[in-house]
Amino acid sequence: MQIAYNARDLTEAHIIAGLLGAHGIDSHVGGHYLQGALGEIGAAGFTNVQVDDEDYLEARRLIAEYEGAATTDGRRIPSADDGSEFYARWFLLLMLAVAVGFVLVL
Repeated sequence: MQIAYNARDLTEAHIIAGLLGAHGIDSHVGGHYLQGALGEIGAAGFTNVQVDDEDYLEARRLIAEYEGAATTDGRRIPSADDGSEFYARWFLLLMLAVAVGFVLVL
């Protein structure tokens, strides 16, 4: 299996999986349990949509069409590559540093 799409969140991943399923491509949404790692915070960059190797190119074509159609008022909606993964990683690093500091104080 290959990762066909890195989604911003679970909802977006399932939308993409539904799109692929509607075109006869089986997919798997990964990262369900990673979303809860940050509690109620809308964690980003942890979910992905995977497809079989032979379906990868067709899946990427469909996703590219979907992303091209995702506009409002003629402006493009930011994709999952809008830097949210960068902030999620720094947030996790910060939380790890706080946890280590808390353990050392005890």
